[in-house]
Amino acid sequence: MTVRVRNISRLSLVSAAALFASVVVQPVQAQSANTTFFVTSAGPGNGANLGGLDGADKHCQTLAAAAGAGARTWHAYLSTQAADGKPAVSARDRIGKGPWQNSKGVVVAKDVADLHSASNNLSKQTSLSEKGEVINGRGDAPNRHDALTGSQPDGTAFAGSDDRTCKNWTSSTQGAAM
Repeated sequence: MTVRVRNISRLSLVSAAALFASVVVQPVQAQSANTTFFVTSAGPGNGANLGGLDGADKHCQTLAAAAGAGARTWHAYLSTQAADGKPAVSARDRIGKGPWQNSKGVVVAKDVADLHSASNNLSKQTSLSEKGEVINGRGDAPNRHDALTGSQPDGTAFAGSDDRTCKNWTSSTQGAAM
């Protein structure tokens, strides 16, 4: 899953409500051969315990494959914090150089700098799920537009000891997520 977002307060790359609900994915429309970005329509079903970055990436790959876009290698737009002797990982360093486009062929960002700028093309209408569907937002029921990425607005990991990644995406009962 290549979920990318400009910043958490505006939109999400990893739709929190979607990521934390388990649903069987049925493709609604075939993915464009050039799809390089989507927001997850469903989570693996264990809260913020995504199985770490590897588990999150696997989940994204599974969703993409079910939607006909499994030939690519997908990465979750998630950061982790330094812990247990391992360095922090920034989401922006996991996603390639761009450009990124949704399942309808609309470019949402040209490159990493554009992705994290006010000029990106991320909106409710362009931040589509792997199935090509609009993610419910403000005024919709249920509202699923918030993203938990563990990242600062520029896509970098948080420093410090305050947990902002639910123990680096391995806990559904302890920690906090940004």
